[in-house]
Amino acid sequence: MKRIFTTEEKEWIFDAWKRGVGFSEIANAIGSKPGTIFTVLRDTGGIKPTPRKRSPKHLTLAEREEIRAGLSAKQSIRAIARALNRPPSTISREIQRNRGRRFYKAVDANNRAKRMAKRPKSYLLETNSRLKRLVLEKLQQNWSPEQISGWLRYTFQADDSMWISAETIYKTLYFRMRSALHHTLVKHLRRSHSLRHSKQHSRKGERGTINIVNGISIRERPQQIEKRSTLGHWEGDLVSGSNNTHIATLVDRKSRYTIILKLKGKDADSVTQALVAKFNKLPEELCQSLTWDRGMELAKHTEFTSKTGVPVFFCDPQCPWQRGTNENTNSLIRQYFPKKTCLAQHTQRKLNQIASELNSRPRKTLNFATPKQVIEQGVALTG
Repeated sequence: MKRIFTTEEKEWIFDAWKRGVGFSEIANAIGSKPGTIFTVLRDTGGIKPTPRKRSPKHLTLAEREEIRAGLSAKQSIRAIARALNRPPSTISREIQRNRGRRFYKAVDANNRAKRMAKRPKSYLLETNSRLKRLVLEKLQQNWSPEQISGWLRYTFQADDSMWISAETIYKTLYFRMRSALHHTLVKHLRRSHSLRHSKQHSRKGERGTINIVNGISIRERPQQIEKRSTLGHWEGDLVSGSNNTHIATLVDRKSRYTIILKLKGKDADSVTQALVAKFNKLPEELCQSLTWDRGMELAKHTEFTSKTGVPVFFCDPQCPWQRGTNENTNSLIRQYFPKKTCLAQHTQRKLNQIASELNSRPRKTLNFATPKQVIEQGVALTG
């Protein structure tokens, strides 16, 4: 038998999901099955729908009972309206749309009003085809809803009909009854989940502490690097794929400019060689420092520094947030290279194309300028 949830139970399910509780835990707590919980969440993509509220202008069931009683007593429409303190036109329309004076029934009229209140309402991307085209175009270019929203406000400053919030774009994608943007377009989001996940979802697991010989701690890094006041201070890491394949990622702390490097292997020689080759091609003003985690792939950091003049600072053990800009960038890159993807098949040219696409997206933290614009302007000013 199909489980029917009450309004209170549905609200609890959505609230639990927003807190980061999984399907199985919710199902156990409410005496259901994980698949059933998924079905409840699916139609709105895990986003809690806005509770329905009856407008005070709408007739209540009690008022409809008074109308029925008045009609049975042969009262006029104006008399019924006076008794309810309602306009006569309201009473007249209510009676006409519900089978007239002779067959009017309060319960049937109230049920009909509830059904009609559920009819689909028009929403922004359904009524504005120009805005819909632009949003669709940018989603297909893998822009985030927040980037799209900020770019539209920046580009159409004098035309608020071309503005849309990031939340509205998310809801149009995840609410399946909204057809302006098909829900399969979530594959273009950073994390292409079929349901919108809570920020409290996290990956668990820790790596053992690795001792980097003569490594300079991030705690000794100059304060100016922390402030992101100048270009040329990079954060770096590896992104791994299947068959023991890897790429190196670099991101400038101030501009968020991203570089992706193809690697021959994860060993210290291969990583150091690739980093040295890249940094020696960069303008001098962009070669200020590099912050890395404690992976053994950069065990030859002293060789890297001697060949490039770039000091390396190492994060504390198991503290990825100390290079949070790079962690965020790696999550963007994962959109192109999901886990279990063999990275060896991609050429450096392909990696450059992906980096160029990332560097051409507007960023909220840059007031919706692009990393490319920021770094080019900075180099021009210092060059």
